[in-house]
Amino acid sequence: MSVRKPALKEHLILIIVAAVALLIDQFCKRWIEANIPVGFTLAPVEFFNPYLTLTNTQNTGAAFSILRNGGVFFVIIAIVVSGMILYYAPRLPADDHASRVALGLQLAGALGNLIDRLRQGFVTDFIHLQIPQIGFDWPVSNIADICIVSGVILLIVVTFKREREQQKSSDMAQPEQAEKPKEDVKP
Repeated sequence: MSVRKPALKEHLILIIVAAVALLIDQFCKRWIEANIPVGFTLAPVEFFNPYLTLTNTQNTGAAFSILRNGGVFFVIIAIVVSGMILYYAPRLPADDHASRVALGLQLAGALGNLIDRLRQGFVTDFIHLQIPQIGFDWPVSNIADICIVSGVILLIVVTFKREREQQKSSDMAQPEQAEKPKEDVKP
């Protein structure tokens, strides 16, 4: 069975998801940079304070501030990941829309943080989730980080679902072989 090549409309799913997520990421980061000084926190909706606040931080590491001062390493990783996504996406089956959405989110996240690193040498993080009552304090992140993580999770779910369906159809395609009764062998 041959897999048909995806038409332009299938590619548009990835492109639109990536473009919209990237625009939201960049808009939010520029707004934070213009309105909240580095190190300061704003609670835009009092109801969510202190659980969800906006804190302007400068992250020189990877997602969620791990591996600080990665610099050029993270620029190279973002370029390689973006290239792999663009290489892999056209090879997906034409009807695999969920994987295209997942890859679009991952591409937006990689490019969003890459733009920051190239523009200013660090990534602007600002989403701060915490629950002080139980000591939960999630690292400050941004929309790009959320896109990367949600894209990876979605791709894992889609992959597991696809493998389970393939296994199920493979099991149904194989006729059950009845066991032959064993004959008593007498010496």
